[in-house]
Amino acid sequence: MVICVKNKKEEEKFVIQVQNITKKYGSFTALDAINFEIKEGEIVGFLGPNGAGKSTTMNIITGFIEPTSGKVIVDGNDVSKKPKKAKQQIGYMPEGVPLYGDLTVKEFVTYMAEIKGVKRKEKKEKVEKILEETGLLDVKNKLTKNLSRGYKQRVSMAGALVGDPKVIILDEPTVGLDPKQVTEIRALIKDLGKNHTVILSSHILSEVSQICNRVIIINKGKIVAVDTPEHLEQKVIKDNSIYVTVEDPENKMLKIKEKLEKVEDIKLISQNEDKTKKYIITAEKDVDLRKSLFETLAKEGITIFEMKKADATLEDAFMQLINKPEEGGKE
Repeated sequence: MVICVKNKKEEEKFVIQVQNITKKYGSFTALDAINFEIKEGEIVGFLGPNGAGKSTTMNIITGFIEPTSGKVIVDGNDVSKKPKKAKQQIGYMPEGVPLYGDLTVKEFVTYMAEIKGVKRKEKKEKVEKILEETGLLDVKNKLTKNLSRGYKQRVSMAGALVGDPKVIILDEPTVGLDPKQVTEIRALIKDLGKNHTVILSSHILSEVSQICNRVIIINKGKIVAVDTPEHLEQKVIKDNSIYVTVEDPENKMLKIKEKLEKVEDIKLISQNEDKTKKYIITAEKDVDLRKSLFETLAKEGITIFEMKKADATLEDAFMQLINKPEEGGKE
């Protein structure tokens, strides 16, 4: 999964500070002295493979479980020492959308407002406001069990938002939604970033890249990267590389390297059912690979079906970071 962060002003304070958090279960270390900070107003993507420590981290931030050592500070309040004040500033939307099915939408959000201690004289107005912001006014009198998955996600989000917490934590908010619902929820999350600090945990890396301005990647209980999606992608693009798909029944590509000036590597990636082969070719940075390949492959009688630059994605960066040796995500 992933954490995304949206920077606003450099002088804004840190609303979340995770300081040397370690969590052990017997001899197993789920989190190993992790540190990160999130500024007020940021949208942060929290990423990592299954078992990396994402859920443990979020449960510690929300105060649901205690760390073995270290501390979490939310809006200036230590979660362990001042849990009530810290938790008042957190709205949590858990994965799986747990709702009370026999309550209407309005009843559920009102119940969440009561749990969060919203003042009685303000409760009705704040509930209506949240229902409007999350697009639930038309279904506010329906039982939550009778709603579509998309509306259930909105109800869960409304429950997290009521009480106007500074921090919103969203765990896999678009899982199980159709494309239209995914687009709607993503737009809603972007709007949340205007008035809240948002932590988005998701395994959909394209989603994190679109929504988040900063990403925290965790693997094997350690933070391996804290950066913007753009910077992480740029770190992967170190080479002058091109993907080329060719028809080469005589396997001439295996010997083509010596005929291409300043080419460093030619690697077969895949062979398709139509007998075409896909290679990645890497050259020195000052070489125009496309021109060189067109000229040389034509002379050798190798037919080019496709040629494209090897652009990196957040997924490429993610896979490279989590597959690195134990010393972590340093270059």
